[in-house]
Amino acid sequence: MSPAILLLLAFGLGLVGWLAARSRAWAFRAKTPDARLHSLPSFHAWYVALWIAVPALVFALVWNAVSPALITAHVLADPAAAALPGFGFEREAMLAQARAVAEGKAFGVFMPEAEGLIAPYRVALARYESIGLIVTILVALAGGAFAFLRLKPDFTARTRVERAVMSLLLIASLVAILTTAGIIISLVFETVRFFGMVSPIDFLFGTHWAPDPMSTGAVDGKQFGAIPLFWGTIYIGAIIAMLVAIPLGLMSAIYLTQYASSTVRKVIKPLLEILAGVPTVVYGYFAALTVAPAVRDFAQGIGISSASTESAVAAGLVMGVMIIPFVSSMADDSIAAVPDALRDGSLAMGATRAETIRKVLVPAALPGIVAGIMLAVSRAIGETMIVVMAAGASANLTANPFQSMTTVTFQIVAMLTGEGSFDHPATLSAFALGMVLFLVTLALNFIALRVVKRYREAYE
Repeated sequence: MSPAILLLLAFGLGLVGWLAARSRAWAFRAKTPDARLHSLPSFHAWYVALWIAVPALVFALVWNAVSPALITAHVLADPAAAALPGFGFEREAMLAQARAVAEGKAFGVFMPEAEGLIAPYRVALARYESIGLIVTILVALAGGAFAFLRLKPDFTARTRVERAVMSLLLIASLVAILTTAGIIISLVFETVRFFGMVSPIDFLFGTHWAPDPMSTGAVDGKQFGAIPLFWGTIYIGAIIAMLVAIPLGLMSAIYLTQYASSTVRKVIKPLLEILAGVPTVVYGYFAALTVAPAVRDFAQGIGISSASTESAVAAGLVMGVMIIPFVSSMADDSIAAVPDALRDGSLAMGATRAETIRKVLVPAALPGIVAGIMLAVSRAIGETMIVVMAAGASANLTANPFQSMTTVTFQIVAMLTGEGSFDHPATLSAFALGMVLFLVTLALNFIALRVVKRYREAYE
């Protein structure tokens, strides 16, 4: 049985319980008009509905995880499965084909040995689907009966429902925290494994990056020097892209808040923020097909004969355009939030509009501007598609923006999508690169918080 059916059953029974409990609460008020209910009828309804739906949902999720193994065990216990191989891919393929036919997802099997397993699978599926359906209904009825019998005029249903909602909110917040913790733990574990094979000194300070995921034998730590990757990430994402995004984003925010009419602002601001919704692969195509050839022709026109269509400046320019909305939107909101008294006071003292913007508004809005810039930098150094299509895969340590470069994110994708083993240091190097990227992003966030705190205290 599809898990969706069990979920819909749980919600349907919860709705029935909700209606029944609300009717019972209204009946309390009808029988004793002078009596005052502790909680509104809707809270009584939600109390019963939660006691019906939550246990049924929990059982449905657990049953969905457990039932496949039970069905497989039932099929393997059938005499028809005696001829199956003991272990291995062939056995799993036979079971998968027989199950697909039994569930109606396939019309036949490719292996003749799997033909005899179709009937046992159909019997097992019917049995365990019936068990899941019956137990789900019983669990829902048991929870509903327990809650329904507790309803009284003085029953504290509101308090209990609010506690349940608070618990749900707590679980939602813990999911985000535990997910972050899981990511960090997995990165740390795999990074420790990598540094057990390659020296951290060679990795963090080496200047030659040429790992071979298919190599065997002794590991040469000199091939895992990540300095060219770090430099490419900083050069493309934090230098070239920021040279484009910060001036254009900040100037557009100043124009929209201080000079543009309301009609112009209503048109330009949404158009500017559309850039944030364009898929990065589209930016990658634009960089590879339009910007990169133009950059190559320009470089060759000024005498740089080695320029190619894959260059750091092509990727950085398009990346800078992509993150303009991050800088512009945060700066726009921060400047607009500056009290009018500061601007009016500056103008009243004889300052020009330009002086007011430069010496009053921008310093007062600096926390938001810095936050937007840090967000843009974090977004830029984590970008992959533009680098793949426009910057190339060469790990070059150079300051020439017209040469091909690569970044940390590109190499993470290259190492993890190859055919190498996950026990090979070349594959594990992706986790070490991810850990470095995570630490850099964390450091940027800390810097942004410190700057925001310092200047906020000065202007509040």
